[in-house]
Amino acid sequence: MHELQQRIEKLRDEIRKHDYHYYVLDQPLISDAEYDRLMRELFELEKAHPELVTPDSPTQRVGGEPLKGFETVRHRVPLLSLENTFSAEEIRSFHRRIRERVAEREITYVSELKLDGVSVALVYENGVLVSGATRGNGLVGEDVTSNVRTITPLPLRLQENIPRLEVRGEVFMPKEAFARLNRERDEKGEKTFANPRNAAAGSLRQLDARVTASRLLAVFVYDILYLEGREISTQHEALHFLASLGLPVNPHFRYCSSIDEVIGYCGEWQEKRHELPYEIDGVVIKLNPVAAREMMGSTARSPRWATSYKFPPEERVTRLLGIELNVGRTGVITPTAVMEPVFLAGSTVSRASLHNYDLIRERDIRLNDMVIVHKAGDVIPEIIGPVKEKRTGKEMEFAMPDRCPVCGSQVVRFSGEVAYRCDNINCPARLKESLVFFASRDAMDIEGLGPALVEQLVDKGLVSNVADLYYLNEEQLAGLERMGKKSAANLIAALQESKKRPLSRLLHALGIRHVGLKSARLLTEHFRDIDDFRSLTRENLVAIPEVGEKMAESIIAFFAEPRNLDTIERLKQAGVNTCETVPAAPAGTLFAGKTFVLTGTLESMTRPEATAAIEALGGKVTGSVSKKTDYVVVGTNPGSKYDKAVSLGVAILTEDELLLMLGRE
Repeated sequence: MHELQQRIEKLRDEIRKHDYHYYVLDQPLISDAEYDRLMRELFELEKAHPELVTPDSPTQRVGGEPLKGFETVRHRVPLLSLENTFSAEEIRSFHRRIRERVAEREITYVSELKLDGVSVALVYENGVLVSGATRGNGLVGEDVTSNVRTITPLPLRLQENIPRLEVRGEVFMPKEAFARLNRERDEKGEKTFANPRNAAAGSLRQLDARVTASRLLAVFVYDILYLEGREISTQHEALHFLASLGLPVNPHFRYCSSIDEVIGYCGEWQEKRHELPYEIDGVVIKLNPVAAREMMGSTARSPRWATSYKFPPEERVTRLLGIELNVGRTGVITPTAVMEPVFLAGSTVSRASLHNYDLIRERDIRLNDMVIVHKAGDVIPEIIGPVKEKRTGKEMEFAMPDRCPVCGSQVVRFSGEVAYRCDNINCPARLKESLVFFASRDAMDIEGLGPALVEQLVDKGLVSNVADLYYLNEEQLAGLERMGKKSAANLIAALQESKKRPLSRLLHALGIRHVGLKSARLLTEHFRDIDDFRSLTRENLVAIPEVGEKMAESIIAFFAEPRNLDTIERLKQAGVNTCETVPAAPAGTLFAGKTFVLTGTLESMTRPEATAAIEALGGKVTGSVSKKTDYVVVGTNPGSKYDKAVSLGVAILTEDELLLMLGRE
């Protein structure tokens, strides 16, 4: 056991070193594959020996169970805000106020980039991260410890064992991560974030830390709030000290011996800011000596020894020439503005996303309008609104079409959503995505049919409809890249095998919005033939307790689209099963009508396998414990669900007891 513990500690130290070099120094020492190998080994060792897991292990960056709400944290040192300046003259006025209290020879500054993010206070005890809180009102913030732990550049353990260190930093979302997140939300028809700051704030305040972990946040630390065991005399020294501990410190800070140097730094970064991979909106100017800061003091709201210089917003006016409609891979129809080219934030732009029709209507944007354009997050061109005083009367209001601009199918809009959608799964704009999903493991499970092969099948015109898959032959497949006779034969065999899948799998594979595999199984307990779905009404569907308005609406819309019905007929003709083959759960079983929750690691099966086994016998598996829960199944290393079950008096089952109920022991 001693050797095992040594190996685990060695792996942790090595991974921390590589995290520091990759995220903080931007100097990776090993390849991604080698890094992944180290992480995999550590995961496996900790999984086999959960008693050796520590809070500062690199594996502990993914959050656990969602919180019900945030606890409050009172800051030891108030997190003050800064007064703003907007010109060189205002910066000089700030300097003159300092000269009134501090001798000229003692005045030096540190200039730092002002990140547009979310301010946080972080606490380390004996070198280990123990707390993270938002600024809140400056005196009291929200405890977001589980969320800040997911921010990979932030070390869970410092490189020096400091008894207690409290620091202030800025959590932000890099431009690339912001653009990716908005792309994903656009494709799903969800509301996009206006800028990286909003995206970072929304991500940091998620009650489910796993969502935060997926958002790829970053952080820079810039102030010491409290430090035990060491004296720091200047801001310049403080930043170097924080960096020496392995904390991420923005590398572009500069020591300035005069206010002219400060002004020069501000002008330099006003020009260069678009070169950075993250958004800044100005410069923070701080008096460097700590003793001089104490002489200046603070007001109730802001320190007198620091100020921020805010960059002027970059906006341009141009003409909106037209609006194009693009159909995304999930069927969401997105309007895109076509404009007269204009130079903005470092590049020439002629197109801008309008996100959705509601935004066009709310901002009263019309064709031929002169419009104000900026870059959201210095990345995404966006129209702020029209210049109404320049209207001539030739402007025209824009209306969304009722037919898909690509395939001509009926456009649908579900209640409570901003997106307009094409609901035809075979629309050329979304066909490739539909095929990949149709063939995926939880859907029709067609082994060998992945994205690369789908790309070829569509591009070569062999497939224009998901049903076309079942009309392919070996000769057609063997002629494709990296597909020989054997591979072709294997795929044909996989297609034939997939025809036997139960109706629930087919329903899921068809990609009906809000109908996942679990809800598809539920539906087929009530409607055993796909033809039953053609005549369903809202009342038929919402009569099922687990079916809500949105699911009912999307099912009715899907089966109202003639092109989808044609696809179902062709699937039938090809021999694909369209009836439910899984017997309905016997009403008298131990599981019928019972609600189960799973927690911890199960040894004899995975959680999805356990869920499928319970549901096959009429039980229901949910993700949270309540008074309505009948059983909580507890594996090794259970989470907070176990504690809640005990407090509510819910029946606890061991894995062996579950297996006994399932008739497997």
